Amino acid sequence: MHVPDGFINAPVSAAAGVVAAGAIAVSLRGARRELDERTAPLAGLVAAFIFAVQMLNFPVAAGTSGHLLGGALAAILVGPFTGVLCVSVVLLMQGILFADGGLTALGVNITDMAIVTTVVSYAVFRVLVKVLPRGRRTVTVASFAAALVSVPAAAVAFTLIYALGGTTDVSIGKVATAMIGVHVLIGLGEAAITALTVGAVIAVRPDLVHGARGLQQRLKLRVNGELVDAPAPTAPVAARTSRRALWIGGLVTSVVLAGFVSYYASSSPDGLEKVAADQGIDQKTKEHAAADSPLADYSVKDVADARLSGGLAGVIGVGVTVVAGSGVFWVVRRRRAPGDVTPSSTTVENV
Repeated sequence: MHVPDGFINAPVSAAAGVVAAGAIAVSLRGARRELDERTAPLAGLVAAFIFAVQMLNFPVAAGTSGHLLGGALAAILVGPFTGVLCVSVVLLMQGILFADGGLTALGVNITDMAIVTTVVSYAVFRVLVKVLPRGRRTVTVASFAAALVSVPAAAVAFTLIYALGGTTDVSIGKVATAMIGVHVLIGLGEAAITALTVGAVIAVRPDLVHGARGLQQRLKLRVNGELVDAPAPTAPVAARTSRRALWIGGLVTSVVLAGFVSYYASSSPDGLEKVAADQGIDQKTKEHAAADSPLADYSVKDVADARLSGGLAGVIGVGVTVVAGSGVFWVVRRRRAPGDVTPSSTTVENV
């Protein structure tokens, strides 16, 4: 759903840029409370993983594909404020290095793909974990539902932005119908990827999943007539996987996905590209400012073999994103104010 230059006029693009900048500023402050010495490295890895999985377009209908947006995944794993920053880092890397998503439309893309998806998905997620039985299954189910809702929500947000600043005269009703319809299907893929990933992390380190914090009720013991918290139960062997092992495993997975599996991704246009072509809202699309980048279109310039070129670009993208993301979150963590308190994490009970 990367919006290119030329879809949205300059005033609305500028306004979206102001909204995005404000949201990032708020997220930088909020992320200080979410990140600690254990989760800050995971946030950089989440950004790299989202970059990698976004290269894996999957077919959703005849001639149409979709890819992960990542807002729900990031919000549930590392927190909503940090999640906005994760997706924003990915969009920035994609726009500057790979000519994916217009530079003048960067504010639109951050607003739509980072802010809307994160806010909507995390709101849905929190409601579901409050009303459903406690346990890791609840986290997985809530992750699926939250991700599913976030994608058509982003489609609605794009339609509203286009209604305010679209550069072509196209019926907004037609745009809304087409966008929401195809992105409901894409949302199913997003939901499956999100639930599987969250479930995999919970299986090995539930204490590192932001959305799983506080789900286990502490047992009470009566000591000398007073109720006190019982000692936390020893984590199962699977949950004692080291953070380093998790980080290395996640990075290797990202490299494999971006460097090898991405070659087999669907070549069909994604939901927005398909709707734009069918409805005629791409008539004033402008060439990307970074179209001559050595990595434009996820290929390495002067490397003739398509498989090798795309694989190298994917590996470079993962590496740059994990470095940029880790740097951002390290700085955010280091600037944490003395009064900022990170909620204590607790292990999710087995159900």
